[in-house]
Amino acid sequence: MEPGASLQAIEALYRSRYRTFLRTAIAVADSREGGRDAVHDAFVAVVRKRHAFRAEGTLEAWVWPIIIRAALKRRRQENDQSVADAVSDFVWTDALPHEQHREVRGAIATLPERQRLMLFLRYYGDLDYQTIAEATCVRVGTVGAELHAAQARLRRYLEEAVA
Repeated sequence: MEPGASLQAIEALYRSRYRTFLRTAIAVADSREGGRDAVHDAFVAVVRKRHAFRAEGTLEAWVWPIIIRAALKRRRQENDQSVADAVSDFVWTDALPHEQHREVRGAIATLPERQRLMLFLRYYGDLDYQTIAEATCVRVGTVGAELHAAQARLRRYLEEAVA
């Protein structure tokens, strides 16, 4: 068997997880267009680098860091939008009344970048701790600690906003 990922496997992953990749990239890149471009750029890179995939983990876990780097690069390139404005309605569900979206966006914008990234991967990307750890090159315990810290910080911010 030839090393690397097959084009068929890459295409299947793209088709099955595109909306999740896009939703997360939009959140990380701070814009819809930047997120779309990031997913596109990432999959171009994945196809080009497909022979580097060693199957030591899942193909999806190998792709996530590429998407994250592409989204962060887009965010730096498009640095004309604030994080609070960038976490667009596209990534929100109807779980909150519309008037609370702005408060939550503002709270997320106060998080350090690493915590924000972990939050996006967990809740927008719907990734488990192990996959987040692989995607961000940290330990699983670090993922848990960062998410806990992010949630505590968000809770404090929102409690202060209500008080």
